[in-house]
Amino acid sequence: MAIKVAKFKDVSEGTQSGQFTVGDREAVQSLDDLDPIYKQLIDEPVTAVVAVLGDSGRANLTPVWFDYEGNTVLLNLATHRKKVDWLRNQPQATFLLMNPQNAYHWVSVKATVVREISEDDPAEGPRVTAQLNKIFKKYTGGDVYALRDPSFDERRVLFELEVDSVATFGKP
Repeated sequence: MAIKVAKFKDVSEGTQSGQFTVGDREAVQSLDDLDPIYKQLIDEPVTAVVAVLGDSGRANLTPVWFDYEGNTVLLNLATHRKKVDWLRNQPQATFLLMNPQNAYHWVSVKATVVREISEDDPAEGPRVTAQLNKIFKKYTGGDVYALRDPSFDERRVLFELEVDSVATFGKP
């Protein structure tokens, strides 16, 4: 399935008619097919802000580590976090990744949960732990995730979210 990409006009090369509106639209088959200046934001250790709807109906924004495979965003969460229940109740999320050196260079990814895998699943649980270690290495350089809450047996869940659409803005 193709992913819709809305390319917002920006002012990096001066003011222009219709700036800050969608200029061009295109379709890509996966996040791997994004323009390299936006793909770098999802490949490098840029912290994403994820928006999910909470019980009150208001958006909850949280910084998270970003990972993906093709057209699937991978969100690995501790099961005791409220985001887990919120995603189960309202399975849509939006991720915003902003260039740390230039806030006017960003990519936004809207996605819908299609699958949830528990770390305790006998068959696929090891994949959840392996993905957590992979993302830990991307963001910290460490080989094994070392931030589990020591006060209890913290368990993880991996949400697979299918990308619905992408918006891009600016240049590095």
